[in-house]
Amino acid sequence: MRIGLIGTGRIGSFHAATLARHPAVDALLVADADPARAAELAGRTGADAAADVDAVFAAGVDAVVITAATAAHAALIGRAARAGLPTFCEKPIALDLPGTLAALEEVERAGSVLQLGFQRRFDAGYAAAREAVREGRLGRLHTVRAITSDPAPPPAAYLPLSGGLYRDCLVHDFDALRWVTGREVREVYAVGSDAGPAMFREADDIDTAAAVLTLDDGTLATATATRCNGAGYDVRMELAGERDQLAVGWDERTPLTSAEPTGPAAPEKPWPGFLERFAPAYEAEISAFVEVARGGRENPCDGREALAALRIAEGCEVSRREGRVVSLAG
Repeated sequence: MRIGLIGTGRIGSFHAATLARHPAVDALLVADADPARAAELAGRTGADAAADVDAVFAAGVDAVVITAATAAHAALIGRAARAGLPTFCEKPIALDLPGTLAALEEVERAGSVLQLGFQRRFDAGYAAAREAVREGRLGRLHTVRAITSDPAPPPAAYLPLSGGLYRDCLVHDFDALRWVTGREVREVYAVGSDAGPAMFREADDIDTAAAVLTLDDGTLATATATRCNGAGYDVRMELAGERDQLAVGWDERTPLTSAEPTGPAAPEKPWPGFLERFAPAYEAEISAFVEVARGGRENPCDGREALAALRIAEGCEVSRREGRVVSLAG
């Protein structure tokens, strides 16, 4: 099959390399707002470089992978839907609910396929935790703790375009929370801090956030995130039940040092970033999309799943700004 990839930044380059070596992909066509960057990636991966996005859609591709700038996602999703092309898109669909709903309506009206890039659903640890919860091995789940900590802030120019810490970063935790537990979030209370670098205040954003989420069965969850975790890239989920506890993301590279005299020392090679930590998951999700596009499996993460996670992020942003509990029921 022929696949068109739009956007050749870090994650686009990673996906292009995966697609280029996939046995079911006969040809890969890449495009970018910067044609030179697309040409460079094509040279590294053996793909063909398209002059622009129009050329991708005119080339008769069988599916589209969207890894372009966030602001372009919704329009590209709509265009692919109208062309009847199965589409993979990195999160988010759009930075707000109206834009997200409009894009989803186009997909549903066209009857096309849209898979969203929530790669934690393909991580071995999160998958094992989901199985343990669903099989009842932890007993009644009473507490979940989700953590996402970036080792350094993104470029200042990115912040006004990111949608904020809840929508850009913690949305992964919100999706994982729903996916692992099988429950919906009933209400949220969120706070945030902009006490770090001045660029966060200038962008009306926060560098650190915390949220308390109540699930529809009474389980309590916390979700925390920061852009300023100098120890390394730290993504974990801890699930505590009446029978047992389980931790996702706790291994020899977790950037965590025990204060106990006999506890483990600091890791020799802490995780430096998301591509290293989740490389196998990113490969698995793109391979899954190829199978979805070929009609060989069900969509593992459709647009409505992404919408549910965005609604939680929106609720957290409202809660932080207004200082109140926000109900997500109904």
